[in-house]
Amino acid sequence: MALLRRRYSNSKHLRCFIVAISVSILILIVLISVLVSTPMENTNHHHAHRKHKLIGGRTSGKGDLWNSSLSRLYYGCSEASKKFTSAQDNTIANRYLVISCSGGLNQQRTGITDAVVAARILNATLVVPKLDEKSFWKDSSNFGEIFNVDWFISFLANDVKIIKQLPEKGGKIMIPRRMRVPRKCTAKCYRNRVLPVLLKKHAVHLTKFDYRLANKLDKDLQKLRCRVNYHALKFTNSIHKMGGELVRRMRSRSTHFIALHLRFEPDMLAFSGCYYGGGEKERRELGAIRKRWKTLHSNNPDKERRHGRCPLTPEEVGLMLRALGFGSDVHIYVASGDVYGGEETLAPLKRLFPNFHSKDTIATKDELAPFSSFSSRMAALDFIVCDESNVFVTNNNGNMARILAGRRRYFGHKRTIRPNGRKLYSLFLNRTQMSWDAFASKVHSYQRGFMGEPNEVRPGRGEFHENPSTCICENSEAKLNKDTRYQSQSRISKGNESKDTGESNDDQYNDGEPLWPDTDYWDNQNEPLEKDVTNIINSDYDELQKNEEQPELEELLSD
Repeated sequence: MALLRRRYSNSKHLRCFIVAISVSILILIVLISVLVSTPMENTNHHHAHRKHKLIGGRTSGKGDLWNSSLSRLYYGCSEASKKFTSAQDNTIANRYLVISCSGGLNQQRTGITDAVVAARILNATLVVPKLDEKSFWKDSSNFGEIFNVDWFISFLANDVKIIKQLPEKGGKIMIPRRMRVPRKCTAKCYRNRVLPVLLKKHAVHLTKFDYRLANKLDKDLQKLRCRVNYHALKFTNSIHKMGGELVRRMRSRSTHFIALHLRFEPDMLAFSGCYYGGGEKERRELGAIRKRWKTLHSNNPDKERRHGRCPLTPEEVGLMLRALGFGSDVHIYVASGDVYGGEETLAPLKRLFPNFHSKDTIATKDELAPFSSFSSRMAALDFIVCDESNVFVTNNNGNMARILAGRRRYFGHKRTIRPNGRKLYSLFLNRTQMSWDAFASKVHSYQRGFMGEPNEVRPGRGEFHENPSTCICENSEAKLNKDTRYQSQSRISKGNESKDTGESNDDQYNDGEPLWPDTDYWDNQNEPLEKDVTNIINSDYDELQKNEEQPELEELLSD
C-alpha cells in the first residue's frame, strides 16, 4: 500500500508539472504574438511596446537619431585666400552687370549666389539682382522685401562692388544690353561670351539667371559662393522675426522636432509623371496640369517609381521615419502647400505622428497676413523652420531640398534625411508580407548613406549648393582619423594587390547614391566666338524670347 501511495503521489506531481509547462508554453506563445504585431497590421500605429521606440532622442541599438556623432569633426570654412584680391582692386570702372533671377525663392537664391560670382569673374559692379515676378510662382516681391539688402551689400564689400541701381549717363539711367548665357557657363564661357559685350556696351543684363554658372569653379570662387549663400543672404527683419517665432513655438512643444518638406502638391506630382493609385480621376487631373509644360514627354510611372524619381506618399514618409526609430510622440513641422488629396492623403501620416504642425496651425491668420499673399515670403518662413529643425526630411531633390542640405552641412552637419527612393519602392510594395522588425531592419539598411552624415557624398558630386565640399573643413581629430584609416587601407591593399576582383573601391557609392546628372557642362565651350558678337547674342536672345512666358521645368522644383 505504501508503494501504491508513493506511485500515486509521484504521478500527481508529474501531472502538475506537465500542466505548469503547458501553461508556460501558452503564455510564451501569446507574448510572442504580441511582440511581432506590426504597425502595418494596425492602422492606428500605436505601439508602446515597440522594440525601436524612441527614448530620449535615441533608439536602442541604433545610435543617435537626432545628431551625427561625427559632426563635431567638421566645420564650415569660407574665408578667402590671401591671393584673392579685394573688390577695390578687382573691379574695373564702367562695367555693370544686371541679373534677373527666375523661379521660386530657392531657385532665385542660387541665381543671386551665382550672380555675385559672375560679377567677380567679369571684374564688374553688380546691381542688386531683380527677382522673378512673372513666372509660375507669381510673386511681386523685390529683393529688399525678402532679403536684407544693406547687409547683402556691406557683407560682400570686400569681394564684389554692389549698387542698388545703374548709374545715370547723360542725365538718364543706363540701358543695359539684354542677353542670356547657356546653362552651367564656365568662367571661360563668361569671358568669351559676356565680356566682349560688356566692353562695348558697359552694362549687360543677363535674363532668366538660374543655374547659369558652372558647378565646378576654382577654390576661391566656390568659397565666395558660400559667403554669399550662407552669410550675405539674410531675410528681412520681419521675415526673420516671424520665422524665429515659429521655431520658438515648435521648441516650446518639444525640445527636438522634425521638419518635413513634404512636396506632395498637384504640380509636383504632375511634373514627376508618377501614379499613386487614384484611378482615372488622378490621371485626368494631373494630366491636365502636366500639359502646361509642352517640353515634358510622357513617361512610364512604374519605371519612374522604380528609379526613385517619385516623391513618397505622406504615409510612406511616416512609415520610414517610424522604422528609423522616431516614436509617435515626436513633433513634426510640415512645410508644404496644398497636398494632393487633402486631409484624406495626410490622415495616415497624422495617425503615425499625431503631433502634426504647420505654420498655419501654430500661427494665426493675422500673424501670417503680411506674408500670405506672397509665395516667396511664405516659403522663407518654412525655410527658417526647416533650417533650425533638429532633423530635416526632404521628399524630393528640388531646390529647397538641395539648398537646405548644403546649408545644414555647412553649419555643423545637422541631421538631414533623404529617402532612398529606389530601394524603398520595392520594400513598400511588399511591406505587408513581413514583420515590423524585418521591415524596420531593411529601412535602416537602405537608408545608410541618406542620413546626412559627413562625407556621405563624395566631394565634387552633385550640385555645389547641395554638397559645398570646398567649404567644409576638418579639425585635427578628423585628419588624424583619416590618416589612420588610410594607413590601414594601404596595408590591406598591399596584401591584396595581386588579387584583381574587378570591383571599384567606391562600391559603397554605386548602389543607393542619388542619380545626379552631370551638372558641369557647356556645349562648344572651346569654340571661338564669331566676330559679330552682338548679332549672335541678339539672334540667340530673340529665339529664347519666344518661350519667355512658358515656365521652365526647373521652376517646378524650386520649393
